[in-house]
Amino acid sequence: MAERVVITGLGIISALGTGKDAHITAFRNSRSGVTSVTHLKSIHAHEFVLGEIKMSNDELSEKLGLPPGDNGYTRTTLLCLAAMDDLLQITDIDLLRNEPFAFINANTVGGMSKMEDIYMDVITTGTDEKNNKYINTLDCAESTENVAEHYALKPMMATISTACSSSSNSLILGARMIKHGLVKRAVCGGGDALSRFTLNGFYSLKNVDKNPCKPFDQNRGGLNLGEAAAYCLLESESAARARGANIIAVLSGYANTNDAYHPTAPSPTGEGASRTMQQALDMASLTPGDIDYINAHGTATQNNDLSEGLAIQNVFGTSAPYFSSTKPFTGHTLAAAGVIEAIFSMWAIEEQMVIPNLHFETRMEELGIQPVNTIMENKDIDHVLSNSFGFGGSNVSLIFSKA
Repeated sequence: MAERVVITGLGIISALGTGKDAHITAFRNSRSGVTSVTHLKSIHAHEFVLGEIKMSNDELSEKLGLPPGDNGYTRTTLLCLAAMDDLLQITDIDLLRNEPFAFINANTVGGMSKMEDIYMDVITTGTDEKNNKYINTLDCAESTENVAEHYALKPMMATISTACSSSSNSLILGARMIKHGLVKRAVCGGGDALSRFTLNGFYSLKNVDKNPCKPFDQNRGGLNLGEAAAYCLLESESAARARGANIIAVLSGYANTNDAYHPTAPSPTGEGASRTMQQALDMASLTPGDIDYINAHGTATQNNDLSEGLAIQNVFGTSAPYFSSTKPFTGHTLAAAGVIEAIFSMWAIEEQMVIPNLHFETRMEELGIQPVNTIMENKDIDHVLSNSFGFGGSNVSLIFSKA
């Protein structure tokens, strides 16, 4: 039997704050981080509510001990550094310096938020010393390389960009590397910052709600975008136990598939999502009845919620386990969505709680199931399924189990 992969460290920053306490407090008080916009520089920003992190780039730099202003780091990198800093509050960095490990980072739009700010200068006056340092930040690997360099780490590195399932795929790649004996440990996750490009792009698809989103609701009007970054420390179980690490959860099952249906829309029958969830269950040697909670992808768009809802019914029937989308708390954070929701799934196990699906009112007429809309505590949560379904039909399901 292949050795189990366990999670021993977590780091996160989102619109709800930094670290576990800020997020659990928000869940328990049904307090959303999706609000009016402060930092995104767009003439349309005031029209939307977004899951924006309540810190400017200079404030993030100060938090990280970096000089303010043009320090060479984009907002994406700053968020990733903040999440890594949170991880390193409970993880000795020497653990990552003394032997080979993997750093699998996920991103979708690179440093777009910074390039938007300097674009007019570049096309009118050309590049200069001030702007040159940002020209290459559109590469999704920009934050990967900067995080490794900032902490003087020399890992096996990879950057994954599979739309909204990016950081879920990073967890799968890290787990596979551990299971194949390439490394004992892997730091996996990712981050994305809000940008005008992202907001305008999604709005052009007519799937953005200007009001707080309502996943799995009959009257849902689209998603709210957000920004976040998060990382998980994955280890082989033997390596974790050898150093006496606290094991948060076991990554007991995972699967990724592709609908091959449409560039942006999921298969309307939920066929691809159903297959992904079933393959993850098979890998974990679990039955549908073993899953206690599903952290759904739940974007609040018309197509996604119908497809995912039908897929959940296909696999679990109308007696499906508790399920909810946590995106009303954070917004849809693109490449970071998979890893932050994986972390929420592990906290559901640690706290024995089901996180509410905010703003839900009316069950979808096509479904016989509906999400949990109030927090549920003191529940027996041993196995949690976390879904991430991205553009291009890139589907990922992860299963986390009690250690």
